[in-house]
Amino acid sequence: MTAKARPPGKVRLADYLAEELAGAGVSHVFGVGGANIEDLYNALHAADSPIRTVVAKHEFSAATMADGHARATGRIGVVVATSGGGAVNLLAGLAEARASRVPVLALVGQPPTGSQGRGAFQDTSGRAGSFDARELFAPVSRFCARVEDPDSIAELLPQAIAAAGSDPKGPAVLLLPKDVFQALITVRDPVPAPAVPKPRPEPRLQDRALELLRSARRVLVIAGEGVAASGARAELAEVAGRLGAWVAVTPDAKDVFDNHDHRFAGVAGVMGHQNVTDCLRRADVCLLVGTRLPEVARGGLDPALAGTPVICIDPEPPFVPGIALRGALRDSLRTVAGRLDAGVRQAPEHAGPSPLPTPPTSRGTTSYAAAVAAVEAALPPDAHVFVDAGNAGASAIHLLPAPRHGRFVVALGMGGMGYTFGAGIGAALATGQRTYVIAGDGAFFMHGMEVHTAVEYAAPVTFVIFNNNAHAMCATREQIFLGAPHRSNLFRPADIAAGVAGMFPSLDVTRAGDGAHLRRALLRSNTNSGPAFVTLDFDPAEIPPFLPFLNVAGPVPAESEESSHERGPVPVG
Repeated sequence: MTAKARPPGKVRLADYLAEELAGAGVSHVFGVGGANIEDLYNALHAADSPIRTVVAKHEFSAATMADGHARATGRIGVVVATSGGGAVNLLAGLAEARASRVPVLALVGQPPTGSQGRGAFQDTSGRAGSFDARELFAPVSRFCARVEDPDSIAELLPQAIAAAGSDPKGPAVLLLPKDVFQALITVRDPVPAPAVPKPRPEPRLQDRALELLRSARRVLVIAGEGVAASGARAELAEVAGRLGAWVAVTPDAKDVFDNHDHRFAGVAGVMGHQNVTDCLRRADVCLLVGTRLPEVARGGLDPALAGTPVICIDPEPPFVPGIALRGALRDSLRTVAGRLDAGVRQAPEHAGPSPLPTPPTSRGTTSYAAAVAAVEAALPPDAHVFVDAGNAGASAIHLLPAPRHGRFVVALGMGGMGYTFGAGIGAALATGQRTYVIAGDGAFFMHGMEVHTAVEYAAPVTFVIFNNNAHAMCATREQIFLGAPHRSNLFRPADIAAGVAGMFPSLDVTRAGDGAHLRRALLRSNTNSGPAFVTLDFDPAEIPPFLPFLNVAGPVPAESEESSHERGPVPVG
């Protein structure tokens, strides 16, 4: 029954959902269709709906599109999926959103209630031996509920949205059987979600932290993704200015502080800069803001952290010993700033974020450093950058400054390869701003067919593929830590650009020969309104600026004329 044929006072639940999402400011819904979600799609496709539906090629990418939308806009991202395999495919994307504290609402179709426990196709009701979708989604969400009574949607939808946007943020999941979507419900005002208790810093701990900060001559701030998620960049800058602090960022938070500011110390952790370690050794206090300092952001810092008092401003406690000022990030930063002396103090001199020296590539291919420099030269100041896992990611995190007015996103919550293809599309469609996706060939072969989605929706995304014809980080790990790479991680050469150009004749595709060619292709893509695709070849044996590799790798021998694809990566240990 369509919205035009409703009985008085009644509305189909699917139509109610579509109207409530629009009223909540949702502009895009990402997903993949199916029988048990088709009623919601039918409602969203109504002529008067302001919501744009985007059909992805895979539910994982649909989830990352909602994630990228949320990170780029600060608003909740919405993903929909059908039952069975479609629902299960959401898990990795929602797990990333939970670990990175990104607000996402997942609406997941289920078989009709009358068929559940009776051999229904794709049954996940938990009845008659089927597994329970609530048990599947609960660990990767902040809120998960099955909508069994259609009229309960007026309570459950506000609860789900509130849970996704509370501190800490994360996904909320509603499981909706097909007959519930079709049910007619009595329209009533949504029931306000119960207030979620906000953690507040203990006054005693806050006093102790302020005492340490006021007495410190040198402070190192390490800021994380929580600063961007909370919209607290200005508050971070004010606190850093009043402390005269150096500011480092975690690998997933390069954009939370101006990378060109004289106080910027660099990136912390395994893909970070030596200057951060040097500043930490000199610091009287280390102030964590919007990060719990997980291992990837802490790598190489543990010895210096052991001798430095740590204060953490974050909704959750840190992974290192210290004073935890738990609370809403912006409020906590404003409180700290208000209790510090007004004015801006000069930060002590420091070396700045100089790149780590890496063994040179000797195969005649373009180096990561040259490629990243070409990206930097072409990157618009308001572009968004989404960086994937692997060697390409390590190089971009270490070498590429964040754009001054755009996001720089790395999915380090779960570190899932292929995250960027969906996330970049979601951000580009949500904002209309040019978005760069930087990924390796391994990530492309996992989820790169979302290029099709970018073409279908004319998303302003430039896909930059660093192609070393290998799972090179895996091969390098095997070479360094196990003695030799396994050939399964070294691929026969593939001309990805030719393949993509053949599939999508309207797409601007370039196989760049060097950094200068890459730069020209990127500058051209900036002038277009739709997607572009650029590849550049690399040596699979090149070691990226990644501390676990560089700390144990020896000098790289000269490359012979023999193809490294025939004999594996150059020995480094």
